[in-house]
Amino acid sequence: MDKVYEFQKKNKDRFLNELLEILKIPSISADSNYSKEIIKCANAISDNCVLSGLDNVEICSTNGNPIVYGEKIIAKDLPTVLVYGHYDVQPPDPLNLWENDPFQPIIRKTNIHPEGAIFARGSADDKGQVFMHLKALESLIKTSSLPCNVKLLIEGEEEIGSPNLGDFIKNNKEKFSCDVILVSDTHLFSLKVPTITTGLRGLCYLEVEIQGADRDLHSGLYGGAVPNPIYILSKMIASLIDSEGKITIPGFYDQVDELSNKDREELNKIPFDEEIFKNSIGIKGLDGEKGYNTLERTSIRPTLDINGIWGGYTGEGAKTIIPSKAYAKISMRLVPNQDPDKISQLFIQHLKKIAPPNVTVNVTSFQGGKAYVLPSEHIGYKAAKKAMEKGFNLETLPYRTGGSIPIISLMEEVLKVKSVLLGFGLDTDAIHSPNEHYGIFNFYKGIEVIPYFYKYYQQMKKDKSHG
Repeated sequence: MDKVYEFQKKNKDRFLNELLEILKIPSISADSNYSKEIIKCANAISDNCVLSGLDNVEICSTNGNPIVYGEKIIAKDLPTVLVYGHYDVQPPDPLNLWENDPFQPIIRKTNIHPEGAIFARGSADDKGQVFMHLKALESLIKTSSLPCNVKLLIEGEEEIGSPNLGDFIKNNKEKFSCDVILVSDTHLFSLKVPTITTGLRGLCYLEVEIQGADRDLHSGLYGGAVPNPIYILSKMIASLIDSEGKITIPGFYDQVDELSNKDREELNKIPFDEEIFKNSIGIKGLDGEKGYNTLERTSIRPTLDINGIWGGYTGEGAKTIIPSKAYAKISMRLVPNQDPDKISQLFIQHLKKIAPPNVTVNVTSFQGGKAYVLPSEHIGYKAAKKAMEKGFNLETLPYRTGGSIPIISLMEEVLKVKSVLLGFGLDTDAIHSPNEHYGIFNFYKGIEVIPYFYKYYQQMKKDKSHG
């Protein structure tokens, strides 16, 4: 691997400058006004795939934003790794909280990143991490050192739930056939405690509407005699979690996968500090399900959260009304074995049951996805662990995180392979928030480590087949 590393050292400044150019493109998938920028970014990713030495590079049309594909097939008897990532980004709002233009990247040193961090939308989620793979592949291909077949799938709709990717993969299963999927869209616990994400929670997202009267009413003429949807919705929401932190929806926990004591012990090897956690987000105390610590509550336990609630008059001054409607957006993070469609049904049934008869309940289901777990005995995990320990010279631990990447479980269902979540971001990178950033050290470390994954994965697959 010496010549690979030398190639990386020689070209590190170019690698960084190429990433900065990609970050200047506002590829916001949630806003149709940026459709031209989406196409521009797909073209830029495609150009970099060609530069990296990939073959059969193409921009694939979907019913939404395009997918960039490329491959390097060396030999049929070698294992094939499918690299997945996304080039679309979250909207940068609120702009007034950014310290720089979110699409004019700057490099600034911080306490966590003394070597500097790139401040720009998409720097950590996910352009910076996608670019690590392109540059790692370039290092391997240009030095004739690539030990595996590689396919690349970079989509443009992850930030809006990947609505078209599932069908595209189902219709092109042979194109994306592989032995394992490699993803860098997660984070490390810290630079001193490198980790591999072995679990993601699933997601169920809904919007609730409570309808009272057929119009807003004068609170003096009607107050005390008619239902107030905001008050009723507030009471209903408050009843969804009990004093023990348990979700009260009947059947909610029926399929929950309870971790063994051994697995809980393994999880708790992560040196999680609750005081640092509290201070990092400016809160005085913690809350949650009794019987579990904060690390467990945010990774292996299901949750229910109110993401927004509104209704009635919220403008300046006073307007004395009883609103006709009240709304709330509610998300539930799910754990293995919980099905988002089933949970959605249970939620709707329960909400309609506890609603008083003088209001109407309407619920709209949005995006959902199943939880994901990578077993520690999987060859992909073992290869990733060995690669991380080679690159960081530190013990690497398994790490379950509370976020969701719904497409990961879908790809497993369709392609029948596991995904290795080899992320290099940090949870302090402010993804989806103002001043998103990505450490330059992390960027280069990813480029260094990824080639070792290919090396060890190929070796382990070969040893297993001979065994």
